[in-house]
Order: sequence, then C-alpha cells, then structure tokens
Amino acid sequence: MIITTTPSVEGRPVKQYLGIVVGEAILGANIVQDFFANIRDIVGGRSQAYEQELQKARDVAFQEMEAAARAKGADAIVGVDLDYEVVGNSGSMLMVSVSGTAVQLTL
Repeated sequence: MIITTTPSVEGRPVKQYLGIVVGEAILGANIVQDFFANIRDIVGGRSQAYEQELQKARDVAFQEMEAAARAKGADAIVGVDLDYEVVGNSGSMLMVSVSGTAVQLTL
C-alpha cells in the first residue's frame, strides 16, 4: 500500500475517495527506562529507550491506519498527518496518532 503525506500520488490519479482512516497508539515507558532517560538528560546524549518506545508507537499507529484503509478497499492513503502527544499523570505515556485519506488509485 502506498502511504504518503502528499495529497496525491504522481502519475496515479485518485479514482475514489473512501474516507478518513486513523491509527493510534498509547505506550507507557517503564520506570527503569525513565530512570536511565533522566540520567541521560543530565549527562547529555540521546535516550535510546525513549527512541525505541517512540518507534514502536509509530509502527502500531501506522499498522492500525493501514488495516483500516485495507478494510475500506483502499490501495493508498494520501494526506497523512502524524501527531505526538504526552498523556497520563505527569506525562507518563506517549500517544502517537496518524491519519489520512484512504483512496483507490487508477491503474
């Protein structure tokens, strides 16, 4: 499936718009990761634990969105928007939301 942030796919006009599709993932980072991330913040550098959690959340959100598009009979998703939010008590969880328009393209 073609997934793009652009409103169209070059050389493949949209045959039919099938509606908005969304994928969301909310993941919490565990206390060990939080502890090491805080140390990393003090001494500098990248927090690999948080980067891995962020990648997992993105993957889940994109998989959900693609599954919703396939269920509608789409072969592409255009106009994709990706958002990140910190949620929960004291920002203990990360939410990734991705949305776009499911379409069928001409051959």
